Amino acid sequence: MANGEKPKPKMEFTIIRDNPTAGHKGFGIGSISLENVSPVIIDVEEELAQVEIGALHARSKTERGVKFTSDREDSAGGKPYWLVWVAIDYKEEGPYFAGVTAAEMVVNREKRRGYKSLPEHVNLLDKALKRHVIVDKMDERSKKVLAEFLQEQNPELWERSPELQEALGVTG
Repeated sequence: MANGEKPKPKMEFTIIRDNPTAGHKGFGIGSISLENVSPVIIDVEEELAQVEIGALHARSKTERGVKFTSDREDSAGGKPYWLVWVAIDYKEEGPYFAGVTAAEMVVNREKRRGYKSLPEHVNLLDKALKRHVIVDKMDERSKKVLAEFLQEQNPELWERSPELQEALGVTG
């Protein structure tokens, strides 16, 4: 830098914990904490759901080694998946599944190509963090797989999540 000037801090997206502005005197205000959100990937054909933390950075086991485009033709003949963002929040009775949103993804391992809409994935992550339940695009089999997975993961959270149960077509 000329004349001993310090470089201006750059605004970057960073995943942080707890209080995003602690000790920073306002720099970074607007950052979000992803501490209470988990990505669950559902393999539609195998009827299998699993948490894949790498999906927070688009680096899950399912996504690795695949070039994603927004053109469905690039991944024709590929395997369908759902990336489900699951956010947990607290209410008087205790923690519950507050926000759950599902985004479509197709992976063709042979071609090493995949389809996903990155803006949609990011917007749905935001919606999950804001306690929205959006699973209406999911097929019934995948909804059932997700419901069973969440019930097995934590029955107490599931019991305190009637909005999610209703959206997935499961009661009780």
